[in-house]
Amino acid sequence: MSTPKVAVLVGSLRRDSFNRKIALALAALARPALELEIVEIGALPLYNQDDDEGKPPQAWAAFRDKVRAHEAVLFVTPEYNRSVPGVLKNAIDVGSRPYGKSVWDGKPGAVISVSPGGIGGFGANHHLRQSLVFLNVPVMQQPEAYIGGAAQLFDAEGKIANDGTREFLKKFATAFTAWIAATRRTA
Repeated sequence: MSTPKVAVLVGSLRRDSFNRKIALALAALARPALELEIVEIGALPLYNQDDDEGKPPQAWAAFRDKVRAHEAVLFVTPEYNRSVPGVLKNAIDVGSRPYGKSVWDGKPGAVISVSPGGIGGFGANHHLRQSLVFLNVPVMQQPEAYIGGAAQLFDAEGKIANDGTREFLKKFATAFTAWIAATRRTA
């Protein structure tokens, strides 16, 4: 069986994003079992159903095609007001439309929430999972990934400096690989 290709959506646009650092660290730790690719979401126009009639914006079409080409999806998100950032919600909406043509349908998924706070984005993680149930994304249940104290996890080069976090991410990658194998659709 080929190496699963995983679309990674990072919910933070911040230049020095802890979420992007975690996503990049996980991509390195997951090789060769998984091929993780960050799919950029920052330039997607806000979803408006009127713009989906006829020819949708090129950015939407390119995003949908890119996600569709992957076998699984990983969401790495901060928490904003006990939910996900608007940019991530917009990407989910763009990918789920037009009705009946969702790029998310049936793709195995996982969620990692990352925060400088102590509860590691718990609210965003669970709020996102609610949307993914509706979108028919079978989300890995264990291990749950709430990464708190993110400001202290990285060295000056942005690499993970905490051994416990590195080991947790390795276990997460192993579990996600098994989850994809168990739940992905075969052509």
